Amino acid sequence: MLEQQASFVGKVYLVGAGPGDPGLMTVKGKGILECADVVVYDALVSPAILQTINPRAEKIDAGKRRGRHSKLQQETTQILIEKARDNAIVVRLKGGDPFVFGRGGEEMEDIIAAGIPVEVVPGITSGIAAPAYANIPVTHRNYSSSVTFVTGHEAAGKYRPQVDWNAIAKGSETIVIYMGIHNLPNITARLQAGGLSGETPIALIRWGTRPEQEELIGTLSTIVEKVHSTGFSAPAIAIVGKVVNFREGMGTPEKL
Repeated sequence: MLEQQASFVGKVYLVGAGPGDPGLMTVKGKGILECADVVVYDALVSPAILQTINPRAEKIDAGKRRGRHSKLQQETTQILIEKARDNAIVVRLKGGDPFVFGRGGEEMEDIIAAGIPVEVVPGITSGIAAPAYANIPVTHRNYSSSVTFVTGHEAAGKYRPQVDWNAIAKGSETIVIYMGIHNLPNITARLQAGGLSGETPIALIRWGTRPEQEELIGTLSTIVEKVHSTGFSAPAIAIVGKVVNFREGMGTPEKL
C-alpha cells in the first residue's frame, strides 16, 4: 500500500479560462474544472469562472499584478508539481490562453522535467475576443490582412529590449498589444519613430468581454493624454491600426 502511494502521479492541466465572459470558456475546460482536485488560478480569471470550480477542490491564488505578485513563478510551478504527486487532477487556470503571453510553455517544461504529465486546454485570448466585443475585427479585407500580437510589458530604456517596435510598425496592419498600458508613452513614441503616423487609430479595451468592459479611442499622438485625463488603467489591451475605424457606425455591441 505504501509503495503504491509513493509511485502515484497525477496530471496537470494548463487550462485557458478565456478573457472573462464565462460563456467563452471551452466546454472541455469547464468539465475539467468541475472535477478538479486542486486549482491554481491567476488574478485575471473572472469570478464567474471561479464559481464553476468543483466546490471540494483546493483553490490557490497565484495571481500576479504589476507591483504586487502573490507568488513567484518558480513557487507556482513547484506547487503544481507537489500537488500532482498527491492529487489526480491539478489545474493551472490562466486568463486567456496558456500559450499566449501566459507562461504556459515555461510551466510545461518544468512540470514535464519533474516527471509529471501535462495537458494543455487552449482558451480564447483577449487579443481577439476583447476587440470583437468592441466591434473591432482584428482582420478585415478592407482594413487589414495581417495582425501581430506583442507584449507591451517592457520597461522604457530596458537594455537590449526584445520587442522590435520598428519592425512591428512596418510589418503589420493591425497590432494587438498585451499588458502595455503602463508603458504606453514609450510604445506609442516608438511606433511613430518606426514609421506609423501620429493619426493612426488606437483603441484601449479594459476588462474585455466582462460586464464592466470599457473602451478608450484615440490616435497614437493623442491616446497618452486621454489616458491621463480619464484615469483609464490596466488591465487592458491596445489595438493599433485602421481596423479601429470599423467600429464607427456599428453602434454599441449587444451581448446576450
